[in-house]
Amino acid sequence: MKDWWQATFPQGRQSLIITDTHGYPVQIAYGEVGTGKPLVFLHGMGSWSYNWRHSIAPLSQYFRVICFDAKGYGFSEKPGLRREQNGHQLIELERILQALCDQPAVIVAESLGGLVALALAEHNPQLIARLIVINVPIFTEGLPHWAMWILAKTPLEILQTIDSLRLAYLFAPLVREIMAIERRRVLFDPSILTTEDVYWITYPFIELPGTIVKVAEELQIAAQEIENWQNNKPNMLSSIQNNLGNIKCPTLIMWGDKDSWFPTSHGEKLHQSIPLSQLKIIDNCYHDASAGSSEVVNAAIIEFLQKTNF
Repeated sequence: MKDWWQATFPQGRQSLIITDTHGYPVQIAYGEVGTGKPLVFLHGMGSWSYNWRHSIAPLSQYFRVICFDAKGYGFSEKPGLRREQNGHQLIELERILQALCDQPAVIVAESLGGLVALALAEHNPQLIARLIVINVPIFTEGLPHWAMWILAKTPLEILQTIDSLRLAYLFAPLVREIMAIERRRVLFDPSILTTEDVYWITYPFIELPGTIVKVAEELQIAAQEIENWQNNKPNMLSSIQNNLGNIKCPTLIMWGDKDSWFPTSHGEKLHQSIPLSQLKIIDNCYHDASAGSSEVVNAAIIEFLQKTNF
């Protein structure tokens, strides 16, 4: 199968070295296409740049589109021996934007990526010109999927053993089938998920050791955050919620009307909390809006940026 990076970006997959929260150099995979002002896509939990496959070409007609895989995801480095610190995504996002963008960027972020983007808009607003978030877990009260819960409860040592034995690779057909079933459940029209989609969505889990462990580690951090929030202990989630009113850049919030993970009431509450925000409810859309409602998402992004004179 043709390499997706090569087929999508003129220079294929590129590498950027940043310093992570531990002070170590870490390799970030990214691709870019188009010219003009920068528009940066942020993927969600367990995903990678491929999730934006339907938006890259259409938006690159107007902007310099940049996709990157967050540390631990997709084709980016997965430091296996260093445990992550809560909030590392925010610091690493800042460093990626500072390295790749010579001016404030449009940030388009889905799910967990949207939560990190909201935090960035609060803490380092000069990096963001416009903010677009989709189906964000900003008011969630628990992990939304049974597989996430299992990974969050599984000791990382067990998952490291599974990774080292390459069990996902050995049982690749089963892994692909299970993940295909679950991906179809977050799409209003499951038939749009192709065999090629399944191949690339599962590729990092099957072919790139360390992916399962790093995703599980992020889920464990998320689960701990939610638990701390519920028990009124210090947590970043509360901090982000409490500072939403400080986000000053024009913001577009999109939400799938049939998102079973995070209800539209969360989107309405988020809209009420951010002063210069607009809310667009997407009809017949589940959680995976970037894949399931890409044409609507792309058109809404272009309209919003034109109306806000970007």
